[in-house]
Amino acid sequence: MSQMPDIAPSRRNEIRAEAADWFARAHSGDWNSADQERLDAWLGQSLSHEAAYWRLEGAWMEAARLTVLRAQADAQNPAARRIIPAPVKFAMALALAAVIGISGYSHLSGPAMQRFTTPVGGHRTLALSDGSQIELDTDTVVRVAINADKRTVWLDRGEAFFRINHDAKRPFAVMAGDHRIIDLGTKFLVKQNAGNVEVALLEGRARIEVGGGLLPTRSIELSPGDVAMASPDSMAVTKKPAKVLTNELGWRHGVLVFEGTSLADAAAEMNRYNTQQIIVADASIARRAIDGTFPVHAVPQFTEMAQAIFGFRVEKQGNRTLISR
Repeated sequence: MSQMPDIAPSRRNEIRAEAADWFARAHSGDWNSADQERLDAWLGQSLSHEAAYWRLEGAWMEAARLTVLRAQADAQNPAARRIIPAPVKFAMALALAAVIGISGYSHLSGPAMQRFTTPVGGHRTLALSDGSQIELDTDTVVRVAINADKRTVWLDRGEAFFRINHDAKRPFAVMAGDHRIIDLGTKFLVKQNAGNVEVALLEGRARIEVGGGLLPTRSIELSPGDVAMASPDSMAVTKKPAKVLTNELGWRHGVLVFEGTSLADAAAEMNRYNTQQIIVADASIARRAIDGTFPVHAVPQFTEMAQAIFGFRVEKQGNRTLISR
């Protein structure tokens, strides 16, 4: 269980208020990637910040569980039905409690969490205590909480590949944006960007719930080859051949595989792994299709290919490399 580091009581209350404010804003529905970056920076400033925020997260999860149980009981006994408060109201109440110093806040706690990150171009494999594995792609942030009853991962940013040992007694869930992916014995890929989520299932089964709060607006079970694209209020599922999905996971082996990919899309994918950015400066060549396999950090080889094969002009300007006709 996370403990608040030993600091002055006045500063501890300030941190609790700041954590509650961040938590309330993160669950208000008006949240974007810039907000997430600022929250990540705040969390990274101190272990005290992380401990305070994780306690709120754990308390919120417990409140959500109790609310669902109460809703089920009310359904069986309509006479006792009550209004169910929304999670954001709970978060705002915690913010108020932190500001005015209501006693007992320090006892709010949840399962011990760990936070893992990769830098731009990074790759990291996490071996979980249950035998499952999570591979983090470039510029990715996850939080992991595992206890005797459940296993939860929050994909705050980026892309991760999951190999999960199924345990019906300990559900495994991935929270990404406002969505929840429930493992049913699987290997799957999850990408999260500004609330939009892509889930690609390679093996087994999984269920994705749109609006992954207490009452999801929609859920669907995925089969191997299914790729779900979910926004905060919609979801579409398509099929992809196994070879295509394998190519999209090339980053696990340090390469990017392009087959009939537009020059602009290939450059954008290379840019995710490098601080040296490739700019397709001429719109007339952006749709030119390319094929090839490149190491993730091979910006020079990529631009040399564009120059040698297509005769395009390549010009390096600081941390940018321009490709034009």
